[in-house]
Amino acid sequence: MTSGSYLKKKKNAIFVLSVLFCLCFNVSTSHSAVGQADGQTEMIPSGFDKIAEAVGPAVVNIRAEKLKNVGPVFEHFFKGNPYGKGNPFDEFMGDMPNGNSKSYRERSLGTGFIIDKSGYIVTNNHVVEDAEKIQVKLKSGEEYDAEVIGRDPSTDIALIKVKPSDDLPALEFGNSDSMKVGQWVVAIGSPFGLEQTVTAGIVSAKGRVIGQGAYDDFIQTDASINPGNSGGPLLSLDGKVIGINTAIIASAQGIGFAIPINMASTIIEQLKSSGSVVRGWLGITMKDIDKGLADYLKLQEAKGVLVDSVVKGDPADKAGIHANDVITDVNGKKIEGSRDLAKIIAALKVGDKALISVVRDGKKKDVEVLIAKRTDEKAGGKLPAAEGTLGIKVSQMTPDIAERLGYTGEGGVVVEGVAPDGKAALAGLRMGDVIKEINHKKLNSPSEFKNAVTEAGANLRMLVWRQGLGLLVIELSSK
Repeated sequence: MTSGSYLKKKKNAIFVLSVLFCLCFNVSTSHSAVGQADGQTEMIPSGFDKIAEAVGPAVVNIRAEKLKNVGPVFEHFFKGNPYGKGNPFDEFMGDMPNGNSKSYRERSLGTGFIIDKSGYIVTNNHVVEDAEKIQVKLKSGEEYDAEVIGRDPSTDIALIKVKPSDDLPALEFGNSDSMKVGQWVVAIGSPFGLEQTVTAGIVSAKGRVIGQGAYDDFIQTDASINPGNSGGPLLSLDGKVIGINTAIIASAQGIGFAIPINMASTIIEQLKSSGSVVRGWLGITMKDIDKGLADYLKLQEAKGVLVDSVVKGDPADKAGIHANDVITDVNGKKIEGSRDLAKIIAALKVGDKALISVVRDGKKKDVEVLIAKRTDEKAGGKLPAAEGTLGIKVSQMTPDIAERLGYTGEGGVVVEGVAPDGKAALAGLRMGDVIKEINHKKLNSPSEFKNAVTEAGANLRMLVWRQGLGLLVIELSSK
């Protein structure tokens, strides 16, 4: 072989190896850039135009008009119009009162989405609540007057209806339970009145509790949501509704919340059929199990829900559920905490029978409960402060005190006063607490409290009910 042919073959080999290396590098980098996270899901969608095009006609702009009364202080601040005619904020603020007016018309903007070709539209309750007039505008430019079919303030969901001349495009519900954190979502709405605004992001978190009510279970997303997006759809990449955009944190960016459609769908069905929502009710107050309660009740793990109190004559009482029972399962579903229990019971229909498993004194027991209609809870008040022996003063529980505190439990003595420097205060006891037990001994009077303290000796473990928190365990030493 000549040196020339050898060099030529060597160059060809190097060239082939270089091409193979580049191909391998390109494949590797392309997968890392747009790759397949699980072998199926595309990490970076090529675009959201097809979703916007397909879904947009079923997303509507909502304008609601409400008549608001104003008082003297409010009148003072809005007397006259500092902007003169053509105020750029008129579109959002409505007709502000003049010096002689005692009321003004407030206009709110929101979004909704069509769920039925006949004209049923889902939105937020706060968009249409107390509205005298509701107007719906479609992407096509058509406008209709709408009527409220039903509202559910507890979940901030409302159903309204228009009477279209032809069938309307409607959206399909997806499965919010199957959505995973990190998956892409799209929001469409009318932020600040800017109709058909499309934003995209991901599911940032699920099961968020943000203090909006007893049924908080929000999907958190970083898809841009602003005032006016309320009531609009949060969509998966297949164009199906997986949430209803409803709340934002005003001081933050990229933090929005949507009601999961799996929870909303049952509410929407009830609103459509009857105009209102009826929730299941057990008739108990409850408390999440923490480590202290788990130790006190000798539970193996801090899971389930502790029954704080049972309302006499309500379903739980009739079924034989007692205070201090721990509810672990409902109809075979494990209960991790109070929110699980509240959602499961609320979803049951009045008249349904539920098989509830409880742990009582370390033993498991199954009871069958006939579900009733949910009732409203009473709000409580506060008690005056005073000092007493051992840094604490207790008094007899009375129906009046129980009502003021919102306490529906059985027995207990009320903490009327706590000495600021006493052992009780240092241990965490507060005025208005209800001490139910000391070292597992139930209390019904101040004299029983005194005897229990004497019998307990140096170390006391108190089972305490606290307004807004439920049951907790407080330990203190009498020495």
